[in-house]
Amino acid sequence: MSEILGYGEDALTLWALKHHISKILEEFQDKTPISECIAFYRPSFGRHGKEGSSIFGEFDAILASRKNIYLIESKWDNLSEFKKEDIILRKEQTVRHEVFSWYLTHWNKDYSKWQSFIKKYQKDFKIENENKTIAPKGSLLSRNLEFILTKLQEHCESSLSEANIRNVLLFFYDVEKSKPPTKTNKGFKTIPIDYSKEIKSNFIAL
Repeated sequence: MSEILGYGEDALTLWALKHHISKILEEFQDKTPISECIAFYRPSFGRHGKEGSSIFGEFDAILASRKNIYLIESKWDNLSEFKKEDIILRKEQTVRHEVFSWYLTHWNKDYSKWQSFIKKYQKDFKIENENKTIAPKGSLLSRNLEFILTKLQEHCESSLSEANIRNVLLFFYDVEKSKPPTKTNKGFKTIPIDYSKEIKSNFIAL
């Protein structure tokens, strides 16, 4: 196959992971070589998680360098003029970051079974994540979490803490039509990426 073309936020996110990881790293003064980064594209932790449930939705991407873990949400100008000063993420999106960060800072790859993790942390999870429950043993969610958490911890050179978990909003825009927002939710960093030179009749080459 000579060419793959994609449309919309999902395609732009994948394009950024393939061609613009350096921009993300530079924003955080992360010196990790791109060749030593790993990424999960649209990792799923269930769809449309409700209060009281264990599922908490999908990130657009998770990027891991040797130094940091980047939890990524993506937005775009929708191929039209964008002039707003801010983009505010919905509550369920910010909760996703909070819940996954909790798992990431509490998980230890030495746990042999998810059940032992639940036994140790179930009470703490309920206190710190009031509207969520911990992923049940044997669920698809717990299997996805166990694999991704272990992979991320193995990849980073140091133990993970809140200090090296970064919440990122990628904003894709056409510099000839739009201006990237300057404000978003507290604790998130907006990284604008201009797609204008790469777009082909509303599609991006992957």
